[in-house]
Formats: sequence, structure tokens, C-alpha cells
Amino acid sequence: MQDFRETEKIVIRRFSDFVWLYERLMECYKGAVIPSLPGKNAVEKFRFTAEFIEVRRKALDVFLKRVTAHPELRKSEDVKNFLQADEEIWAMEKTRSTESSVFKKKPSDFMQMLKDVQSRVSDAVMRKEKVVEETDPEYERMKHYVVELEEHLAEAQRHAMRLVKRQRESGKNLADFSKALKLLSQCESGALKQTLSDVADRAEELAAKQQKQVFS
Repeated sequence: MQDFRETEKIVIRRFSDFVWLYERLMECYKGAVIPSLPGKNAVEKFRFTAEFIEVRRKALDVFLKRVTAHPELRKSEDVKNFLQADEEIWAMEKTRSTESSVFKKKPSDFMQMLKDVQSRVSDAVMRKEKVVEETDPEYERMKHYVVELEEHLAEAQRHAMRLVKRQRESGKNLADFSKALKLLSQCESGALKQTLSDVADRAEELAAKQQKQVFS
């Protein structure tokens, strides 16, 4: 897309990041129709099944396609950073945009925000004061397991992305090596020329195979 710096970029985003982007677009483009996000699952103990993850993934993909197809929303710096910024840069941009948003609010909006925070803190305290017997031990155990699983999956995904990046770079280096050998073989003759040409062909095959694995 002409509004974006890169045609292809692999980034890691959590569902909370999608929620943040949606709320930012709602705030910054009050006259626009913002595509909806998939709703959160009301029963957390059944989250993160393979079916649930796939349904949510497709819904989030539709959300992004609709946002980037919108003539105004696609120009948003928040959208561009969401799609292209590395994790560290994305975290900084989120913080910067949020702080900027807070200071631009009208006094009445700011007071409402403080009331919301107070209400949430109050709710959290009230929940902590509930009798322990009201908590389902099996539910708490499963909830703790799901939270840990999500963290492990995110870490595994980060490692996988780094591996894909290294494999892509390795394939490019092999392709460059093959081209260099082919040029060198043109300056030689006899057995050496044939040897260089054979090695170049083999390097080219390996480069193509690695590139295919990366994009398959």
C-alpha cells in the first residue's frame, strides 16, 4: 500500500493492542464508521481452544482489512505503527499517543476518566473482599494455566519470528553467493569453471528451498 513504508512486515500484537487501536480510532475519527472488533469471550475458562483462536484470528484479520481499506483510517499514524512498528517501538508509540490523548481531553472528559479509574479500583477492592469459598478452585487453576500458556505462546512466537528472519537472511546470502560464483566462473575455464558453476547452482537451489520454507 502506498501509505505504508513496507510491503511486508512481521509483528506481534496481542488482543489488547487491537482494543487499544480500536479505541484510538474511535477517539480520533469521531465522524467515521470504525469497523467492529470481535467481542471477548464471556467465559474465560473456555478461551484459547484451537477453534476459538482461529475464529478470533479471522475476525481480527477482517477488522484490519476494513481499517486499511478505509480512505481516512488507513492514514492514521496509529494504524501505520500498529502494522509496522517493532515491539519496543510499538510500546513507546502506544504510551506517547495515550499521554497525548490524555492532555488533549476536555476537563469534563478528564474528570470522567478519573471517575472510571476510581470505579474500577473500587470494583477490584470489592472483588478481593469476597469470601474465598465463592471462588471455584478449578476455575482459578485453569485461569492461571491459561495466563501462563498465553505468555509461553507469545514467547515461542517471538522466537519463531526471529528464526524466520534468520532463515530469510540466510536464503538471501546464499542467493548472493550463487550470483558471485556464477560471475567468477565466467572468468575461468576448464574444470575450475565447471566446479564454480556447479557450486553456484547448488547454492541457488538451497537459497530457493529456504525462501520457499519461509513463505510456505
